[in-house]
Amino acid sequence: MAKIYTKKGDDGTTSLWYGGRVAKSDARTEAYGSLDEAASVLGVARSLCKDGEHDELAKDLLELQNGFFVAGAELATAAEAADRLEDGVSRVTEEMADGLDAKIDSYLDGVELAPQFTIPGGTTLSAQLDVARAVLRRAERRTVSLKESGELASDAILRFLNRSSDLLFAMARATDEDSPALFAGRKGTAE
Repeated sequence: MAKIYTKKGDDGTTSLWYGGRVAKSDARTEAYGSLDEAASVLGVARSLCKDGEHDELAKDLLELQNGFFVAGAELATAAEAADRLEDGVSRVTEEMADGLDAKIDSYLDGVELAPQFTIPGGTTLSAQLDVARAVLRRAERRTVSLKESGELASDAILRFLNRSSDLLFAMARATDEDSPALFAGRKGTAE
């Protein structure tokens, strides 16, 4: 039986790819940990697609999860070891980000976006996609912190995370009910 515990992290540190150890509370660990959480939340959304009605969505979610693993590998590598990463396998590429635009457009085709914020919860699937988007936005903020501290080797990952969040928004709206609850703002009630 394979053992999954090494006991090396018992001191509150974790290993990075290609060497080095950082605190589990380190900004880098926070970034890829939040991304791992987003991939897991997407797994719940993908599990809701087994009704035969959402096969294309399930395929796109799996592709996005794979992209999150590529981004996670990049984030789990110290900037000084970034030259050892492989495009599309352990480093996000510009093409990965650019490729999401057509998917966003496809999911929003036929969706009438309300002028107010949509309140999550119209359907179980759309709500789960909104949760994934919120978790992904946290991963994006943590990644911006890495950039601000000079610890991010490439901006492509930021574009990928931002577009991925846009895609999750589009997917959530496409799977929401036709007339979702809207934020009422100063009016006090939604129209």
